[in-house]
Amino acid sequence: MSRDFTITADDDGIRVDRWFKRHMGDVSFNQVSRWARTGQLRLDGARVGPGDRIAEGQVLRVPPLDVQPVAALAAKPVRPKRELSPEEVEFAQALVIHRSKHALVLNKPPGLATQGGSKTFEHVDGLLDALQFDGEARPKLVHRLDKDTSGVLLLARTSRAAAFFGKCFATRDTKKIYWAVTAGGPKLDDALIDLPIGKQPGTGGEKMHVDEEEGLPAKSRFRVIDRAGDRAAFVEMQPMTGRTHQLRVHAAATGTPIVGDGKYGGQAAFLTGGVSRKMHLHARRLVIALPDGGKLDVVAELPLHFAETLETLGFSASDAELAEVEAPRAPVKKKAPRKTSSATSGNRRGERRGRTR
Repeated sequence: MSRDFTITADDDGIRVDRWFKRHMGDVSFNQVSRWARTGQLRLDGARVGPGDRIAEGQVLRVPPLDVQPVAALAAKPVRPKRELSPEEVEFAQALVIHRSKHALVLNKPPGLATQGGSKTFEHVDGLLDALQFDGEARPKLVHRLDKDTSGVLLLARTSRAAAFFGKCFATRDTKKIYWAVTAGGPKLDDALIDLPIGKQPGTGGEKMHVDEEEGLPAKSRFRVIDRAGDRAAFVEMQPMTGRTHQLRVHAAATGTPIVGDGKYGGQAAFLTGGVSRKMHLHARRLVIALPDGGKLDVVAELPLHFAETLETLGFSASDAELAEVEAPRAPVKKKAPRKTSSATSGNRRGERRGRTR
C-alpha cells in the first residue's frame, strides 16, 4: 500500500533523492528512479523525478517496497567510523572563521579537497565530525571549492539551514568575490566574460572548456585591481553563474590564466622570479541571506603563498578592498541567445565593454 509523507520545514528545497537518503535509507537511488519512470512516485498528485526539488507542505506519495529475496535483505557490513586524531580535530577547528546558529564558515587552505574521490583521502567532508561543537549533528556541505582554491567555504549547521543555503546558491542569490593573480594583464580594466562552458571530450568530465555550440551559459565579471606591466595582474573575479571551473576556464580563454593553474593555462600559467607555483585563486568574500533574516557577510584572509606573491609583484590587498567599496555594481542585462560570441574587443572573444579609469 502506498504511503503519504508531508514535507517538513527541515526538508524544504532539497531534492527528492536526498529526501529518500534522509528518511528511507533502505531505498536505493535505482529504486527511486524506477518508481519515477513508471509514474508510481507522486508529489501533490503529479509525477516527480529524483532530481526535482520539494517544498514544505507538499505531499510525497511513495509506493510499497518491492518484495526482495531474503539474501538481498541481509544487512551489509558497516565500515567502522574513522576516529579523528587530536591533531585532525585541532586542524579542522582552526579553519573556522565564523560560527553561528545556522552556519560555520571555514577558510579552506589550498591543497585540501572539499570532498573525497578517486585517490583523494584528505578532505573537508572527512573532518566534519570535528566541527559539530554544540550542534545536534555534524554540519553539512552546501557548496564546493576546487582542491587548489582557497578561501570561504560555507557549512550549514542544520538540515533547515542546508536547504535554505542550497536554494540561495541554486538561484544565485549570493555575492561571491574571488581574488586572483593572472599571468599577463587583461586588456580591459573591467569586463564581463560571457562564454558558454561544457565538458571537454576525452577527459571524463575532469576538464571543462569553452563550447559555443553545446556549452551551458557562463558569465564572470573580471576587474583589474593593479598591474605589474604585462607580466601579471591582481584581479577581482565575480562569477555570475556557477559552472564547474568557471573562473579558471574564463581566465585562460581570455589569454590571462590564473597563476599556478597549469590545468587550464599550461606552462604560461607559471611565473619566474620566485613566484609560487600554487594556484592563486582565493574565495575572498561571501554574502548570503540567513534563514531567520539578515545576512552573513564573511571575509577570508589570504594564504601565505598568495600574500607573498602580492608583495613580490608590488600589489596591495588594501587596494582591492578599497576598489570593492568604490566600484559601481551595474546589473547584468540578459541578452538574446547567440550562436557565437559577439564581443571581440579587448581580450579574446567574450569580453564586454570595459569601464575607463
